[in-house]
Amino acid sequence: MTQQPSLHIDIFTLFPGMFEGPFRESIVARAVESGQATIALHDIRDWTHDRHRSVDDRPYGGGAGMVMMAPPVVESVESVLGEDLEKTRILLMSPAGVRFTQGMAREIAGSARLALICGHYEGIDARVETILGAETVSIGDYVLTGGELPAMVIVDAVARLLPGVIRAESTDEESHEGAGVEYPHFTRPVEYRGEVVPDILLSGHHQNIREWRAAQAAEVLERRNQRETAPPGDQTE
Repeated sequence: MTQQPSLHIDIFTLFPGMFEGPFRESIVARAVESGQATIALHDIRDWTHDRHRSVDDRPYGGGAGMVMMAPPVVESVESVLGEDLEKTRILLMSPAGVRFTQGMAREIAGSARLALICGHYEGIDARVETILGAETVSIGDYVLTGGELPAMVIVDAVARLLPGVIRAESTDEESHEGAGVEYPHFTRPVEYRGEVVPDILLSGHHQNIREWRAAQAAEVLERRNQRETAPPGDQTE
């Protein structure tokens, strides 16, 4: 009997070719090959209504750049999702969106279907979010050329959490679970260019190692928070 995939992902984009390389490698490819995920790419231009396959226009009210029009985006999502529209989680990539987190990745990994909409140009007509009931999501406070790279990040973060894709113990102490970050890691050789693995990691005393790792993770988090709150030009350790 063929195993049913645990998650189907639809990606709506103007540049489907951008996904071919990243999705054919590493964890995402493993998730697809194992049947735990299926990924479908949809070119929004296939739902345009003019011979030029236009997807953007000048913004009302003036301003620089172009804005993606609502009709091709809305109609592509409605056409593909069909009866699943209301029960599918739809994420719209936007730098103004809610910050994507590990917790959100875990929620999505338990879903049956996910749709990702990749914006481009100056953004997407705001009515898309309202009509489709989409959630705007950001992977960080910076601006990228389009939503394709954020969509890849989300797919990668979710795919590795699907059952059987990686060893369960590898996700038990994930970085960025809750408010924490991960402790420093070391492997062979013990000494490299004068830098030595901390003795405690070689001690075999598991309780002490857990306590050391917790303390190190707290220090890493504190340093990261200091960097994020430091004034521009003062990003020193």
